[in-house]
Amino acid sequence: MRKRNIQIIVRLNAKEQQTLAKQVKKSGLSQEAFIRSLINGYVPKELPPPDYFSMTRELHAIGGNLNQIAAKANATGHIDKTVFQYEANRLRKAVQDIIEAITAPERRT
Repeated sequence: MRKRNIQIIVRLNAKEQQTLAKQVKKSGLSQEAFIRSLINGYVPKELPPPDYFSMTRELHAIGGNLNQIAAKANATGHIDKTVFQYEANRLRKAVQDIIEAITAPERRT
C-alpha cells in the first residue's frame, strides 16, 4: 500500500506553472517531493554545480592523505599531534560546510 494515498488537485495559471517547473528543475526533485518540502517548511536548494562532487572527493582524498601522513609520522615520531589534529579538524569542517551550504534545505522564514 502507498504511504501517500491522498490526492490533491491544484490549479495553476500558466505563469505559476512555469515558475513551479523552473524551481523543480533547479532542485532536481520531483514536483511532488518539491511541493512536500515546501509544505513541511523547507525551501529546497538548487542542485550543486557539476564540480561539487569532484571537489568533495578531492577534499576526502586530502583527508585520507593526512591520515596516512599521521600514521607514518606516528611511526617515526616526527609530527606535532596537536597541529595535525587541528588541520584534520579544519578539513573535516570545510567538507561539512561545503556539503551543508550546497545541499541542505533551508528552513523557510
